[in-house]
Amino acid sequence: MCGIVGLFLKDPKLEPQLGALLTDMLITMTDRGPDSAGIAIYSDAGQGLGKLTVQSANPGADFRNLDADLHDAIGQPVAMLVKSTHAVLEMPLDQIEAARSALTRLRPGIKVMSAGEGIEIYKEVGLPKDVAARFEVAKMGGTHGIGHTRMATESAVTTMGAHPFSTGADQCLVHNGSLSNHNGVRRELKRLGMTFETENDTEVGAAFISHKLQTGESLGNALEATLTDLDGFFTFVVGTKNGFGVVRDPIACKPAVMAETDQYVAFGSEYRALVNLPGIEDARVWEPEPATVYFWER
Repeated sequence: MCGIVGLFLKDPKLEPQLGALLTDMLITMTDRGPDSAGIAIYSDAGQGLGKLTVQSANPGADFRNLDADLHDAIGQPVAMLVKSTHAVLEMPLDQIEAARSALTRLRPGIKVMSAGEGIEIYKEVGLPKDVAARFEVAKMGGTHGIGHTRMATESAVTTMGAHPFSTGADQCLVHNGSLSNHNGVRRELKRLGMTFETENDTEVGAAFISHKLQTGESLGNALEATLTDLDGFFTFVVGTKNGFGVVRDPIACKPAVMAETDQYVAFGSEYRALVNLPGIEDARVWEPEPATVYFWER
C-alpha cells in the first residue's frame, strides 16, 4: 500500500503555491506510506540551462566544492543549491551528460535523482512531513508535480527505493502496485541500452515508458503500451517536461481519484488528498477507469 499525489496547474496564478499544495496532499497520504517519501517538481526551464538533482549519504564531504570541481571538468559555469542531502546543479543544458559522467569520477558516492530542463526530485527515508520539511518543498513554485509515500512490501526501505523514479530527461514515475514480469522486462530494456540503479519494479515501469518516449512515441502511446507489455496490478502517475499522465491496469484494484477545474488537474490515491485544493467543491471528480489513459500536456 502506497500513496500517490499529482497536480498539473492550468492557471499560472497558482504556480507559486505548487510546492505548498503538493506538500499538503503528500502529508495527507502518510498512513498509506510512512517509510519514505519523494516529490518531483517541474518549473519553467531556463534559457539554455539544465539541472542535475543529486543525493549523497555524506553531503558534507560530497558537496564541498562540487560546483567548482564540475566547472573544471566540463569547462562551463555550474551553480549549486544544497538542500540537506540533495543538491541542484545548474549548468548549460548541453553539458548535462558531460557533468553526469564527470560525477561518477569526482564523487562516486553521489546518486543522480533527476536530470533535465525543469525537473527536480527530492526523496528520502522518513515520514512525508519530515521529508517535505527538510527540502522546503512548500516554498517551491512550479507548473506541475507528482509525489509518493511508500510502504515497502518487496524491497528494503532506502533512498534509492523511494519514488519518484526518473529514467529519462525530465521524466519520472510514481507507482502503487506490483509488476510480476519486471525481471524479464528489465533484461529486455538492458539489451536495448537502458541502465538501472535498483532491482525495484517501479524503476522498470519508469524505464519502459522512457524507452518508448525515446523512440518517438507520444506520452499517451507510451502509457497505452504499459497495458499490453507490463503484467501485474498498477496505478502509474507520470511526469514529463510538458505533461502529466495517469494509467491503471485492467483490474484497477488500487484506489485512485481525480479532480479537474479550470485551474488544475489533480490526482490522489484517496479523495482526502484533494480536499484542501482551491475550488475543489466545484471540481469534476471521478475515479479513473481501468485500462484507460489520461494525460494533459501544455
